[in-house]
Amino acid sequence: MDAVLAGDSTTAGHDDLAAARGGDAPAFDRLVGPLRRELHAHCYRMLGSVHDADDALQDALLRAWRGIGRFQGRSTVRSWLYTVATRTCLDLAQARGRRALPMDLGPSSPEPVVGDAPAEVAWLTPYPDTALAVEERESVELAFVAALQHLPGNQRAALLLFEVLGFSAAEIATTMDTSTASVNSALQRARKIVAEKVPPVSQARTLAEVDDARLRAVVAGYAAALEEGDADRLVSLLTEDVTWSMPPLPGWYAGLAAVDAFTRAVPLGDCGTWRTLATTANGQPALALYLRGPAVAQGPDDEAYRAWSLTVLTLRGDRIAELTSFIGPEHFTTAGLPLALD
Repeated sequence: MDAVLAGDSTTAGHDDLAAARGGDAPAFDRLVGPLRRELHAHCYRMLGSVHDADDALQDALLRAWRGIGRFQGRSTVRSWLYTVATRTCLDLAQARGRRALPMDLGPSSPEPVVGDAPAEVAWLTPYPDTALAVEERESVELAFVAALQHLPGNQRAALLLFEVLGFSAAEIATTMDTSTASVNSALQRARKIVAEKVPPVSQARTLAEVDDARLRAVVAGYAAALEEGDADRLVSLLTEDVTWSMPPLPGWYAGLAAVDAFTRAVPLGDCGTWRTLATTANGQPALALYLRGPAVAQGPDDEAYRAWSLTVLTLRGDRIAELTSFIGPEHFTTAGLPLALD
């Protein structure tokens, strides 16, 4: 909370604020420009969707532009913008509901199943984190963002403002137009729920403890096993209690036996052949998976591999404990990845 927007304490910053309050749009853009990235990440944590975060940030900045003439300077511009963005996200969360992963809908499948994607479910989406600083990536880890979706909006906002952004309880009370006692109560309840759903060791800590060469070997090994159709090698990289989910498909698999059976029957069975690109998402290693085969609409002379899923890997030690394959080319577009490989 003590971090101040670049320019707030400078003559140029004060000049831009004064000009923006007088209706100067370029000055307003200079004020908010350095904060767009972190505000977008905040909106994603609140909403669990890059698309919703885009909408929320656009709406928040429009609200801020319309209201900057009333900004009295009792806080930094950064603090004020977070207040506007948080209130915008709370409105949007109430209108659109929470985001889910397949494990939120029901028990795991003991054997490979084919199921249609339920149209009524709003799915959590991956977050391309390449623009985030290293220290910020822990706050967008998949397990943490998924856990946040189980909180009511006020608890979600209070936890993020306090734990991630460093606002005080009193400042959060002002942001949310409530009492400090209510904020402290919301924080207590939110911490309890999140602690039950988030692993005790973060991915940031896990990845820091894994030798870089070993991490590269795990990711490359998974990619090679998929491309070469080597189920034994793929399974050897997994933990005994591994899970694999594929939103928007509702089915998911838990345990080595179930994941092994699914691997051999579907991705290394009927799907076709694969190509991969290594990337990152949600502060975690990820692979962009490209498919050529009957599951992809292709002409008889089309040899391209088409964007299929962005698979986020969650590690425990030097093995993969969770695979979350976000199916759909829209995730590639968001991450700036190509939609096809030759």
